[in-house]
Amino acid sequence: MVILRSVVDNLKGKDLITTQDWSIEELRVAIDLAKELKRQYYYLGIERIPKYLDRKTFIMLFYAPSTRTRSAFETAMTILGGHAQYVEPRMTRAGEGEAIKDIAKMYEIYGQGLGIRILDKAIDFKWGEGHKILLEYAKHAKIPVINMADDQEHPTQALGDLMTIEGKLGKVEKKKFVIMWAYAPVLRGPCSIIADMFLATRFGMDVVLAHPSGYELPEEVIEIAKKNAEESGGSLEISNDYREALRGAHVVFPRNWCSKKLLELGASAYGKQELENYAKFKDWRLKMEDLDLMDKKGIITHVLPVFRGYEADDEVMDSPRSVIYEQAENNLWAKAAVLVLTMGGL
Repeated sequence: MVILRSVVDNLKGKDLITTQDWSIEELRVAIDLAKELKRQYYYLGIERIPKYLDRKTFIMLFYAPSTRTRSAFETAMTILGGHAQYVEPRMTRAGEGEAIKDIAKMYEIYGQGLGIRILDKAIDFKWGEGHKILLEYAKHAKIPVINMADDQEHPTQALGDLMTIEGKLGKVEKKKFVIMWAYAPVLRGPCSIIADMFLATRFGMDVVLAHPSGYELPEEVIEIAKKNAEESGGSLEISNDYREALRGAHVVFPRNWCSKKLLELGASAYGKQELENYAKFKDWRLKMEDLDLMDKKGIITHVLPVFRGYEADDEVMDSPRSVIYEQAENNLWAKAAVLVLTMGGL
């Protein structure tokens, strides 16, 4: 109990920029709290969940659009008794030259937590650009800053994903997790791929990155994942044959991500060529017959949106193996847990 209290105390006011910044114990507390909040919701009812964040405000600054992340954070704050405030850069004076430092200090006054989402089109898909801006907010704001997805990671998403995998498979150590590049007719950044890879390797899973040649992730994130695996007893492998990678898989995540070349040059300079390159790999799609290669109890995950008929067939995403909607729900509870812990709700 003393150790648990120490972990909870340490998380109060702490940023969540990347799961790499939180200890295994801190991540474990967040996932377990998410499970408990979900249990309370279903067994006690929403009205009996304690108002952990009563009259507290979480300010959400969205440079990039969202279907699930905005709604999940807003719903979480409502359930917890607080308020989520939605802001876009066009609603601020940032476009007129107001310094990030000044915006961060104002939100520090008005709220008890600050979320930032900045990726993909907002930064022309250039690697590191969104992450630098997010770190600048975190540097100046004394309140906890939560990464709601930048160009490098989506930590609250990954926590919900691992919560889902544990719910279906039990202990995840040495379970095989295949993160599969899949064709799509649009550009997609790698933040969710990296986030899941980081967390899975820290929790001892055997992760396989399956992708065509040319779609390697940046070297620095691969090195981090390898180090995670060494410390946890898991593993990280890279394959250019997705069907071979699928053999015995307990979890498969089929999703497109852009090449290192596009991340270096940006979509304005290289986007057209990138999409032409994608078209060479239309066969990289998760099909029903591919599921026979997996473990008999293996599951299909996806952070959504999934491009049906491209990344995976409809029959795959609607099959009993698919857990995508439960995964989306668990992301609500993972976000709620992060808010409670970082904004001092316990």
